[in-house]
Amino acid sequence: MSSIPDYNDNELWIVRNTLRERYRQPVEPDLAEAELRLNPLSSELSSCPTLVWQDPERGANLVIFKVGERRYRCTFFYSVREQYGTGIDEYDDLTECTVTLLQVHADYEAKRAAKQEP
Repeated sequence: MSSIPDYNDNELWIVRNTLRERYRQPVEPDLAEAELRLNPLSSELSSCPTLVWQDPERGANLVIFKVGERRYRCTFFYSVREQYGTGIDEYDDLTECTVTLLQVHADYEAKRAAKQEP
């Protein structure tokens, strides 16, 4: 059993409202579990509560892992070979984590679109 607490109602509210503001429509993140190496010097995996959703416009999967009390990691990906982070290893504020993840993803999409323009 994981010693990391599940997402509480306040944390879920923060993410849901931030997603609604970003996408201008309700986007319900799915609750999941992921196994992560919390200590880079250890091979031990820990089960972490996870929120995952798909960008309704671009199809990327966005993920926020809860790795402790008020500790979060995040990433977005399109496939196993195409995974991206924000450049920040861990956040102690869920709002900052969510907003930064959405912003980095939007910036990535803008650069990706610019490369495809003739």
